Amino acid sequence: MNHQILIIDDDKDLCALLKKNLEAEGHRVKACHDGESGLAEATNGDYQLIILDIMLPKRNGFDVLTSIRRDSHVPVLMLTAKDSEIDKVSGLRMGADDYLTKPFGNDEFLARAASLLRRYTVFSQSSERQEPVLDIGILHIDPSRHEVLMNDTAVDLTAKEFDLLYFLARNKGRVFTKRQIYRAVWEDDYAFDDNNIMVHIRRLRKKIEPHPDQPVFILTVWGVGYKFGGDQ
Repeated sequence: MNHQILIIDDDKDLCALLKKNLEAEGHRVKACHDGESGLAEATNGDYQLIILDIMLPKRNGFDVLTSIRRDSHVPVLMLTAKDSEIDKVSGLRMGADDYLTKPFGNDEFLARAASLLRRYTVFSQSSERQEPVLDIGILHIDPSRHEVLMNDTAVDLTAKEFDLLYFLARNKGRVFTKRQIYRAVWEDDYAFDDNNIMVHIRRLRKKIEPHPDQPVFILTVWGVGYKFGGDQ
């Protein structure tokens, strides 16, 4: 299945290479080379994946991501500088779904992109399958509407946060290792990338837990992984 993908990166040579490789996979690709034009295109276009660099002229990638997340849950793959742990964590906290550190190989890039596109496709089809609505404690989780309510108040989640929450909640009480979570939610092989999972868990707890430092929904099972409680 081909998808429409937007690349926002000021490295024109890299954009040309990524565009060529994605188009070889059957996708339609547009590239923008600064933050302002990239945000305008992301806002007005119909994209299933956005590949976003952090260091951009006119408007940096963090600003672009924040603006995108006000209105859209489109998957975002961030491109970060080499060994910049702060950039990775900041991007995930702001709503990025995954990240790649420059320089990266083409096979890894295509695999990450394909994983995010699969998640997008699965979510798009879930409304047609009428996956069950979950009511657990003060939480109401509706996959067809991509909606989470806490005490009847809407909770704003990114696509990946919603996927993670729904996966754990629909398997309430079952303990999952990080490897199992990564394979189920990211649909990719687990590469001991603890930061990605842990940052998403922390963000979810801040949004859905009455007291994030004393969680009642997303529980840590020390030495094993995580499970969904929700017996509140």
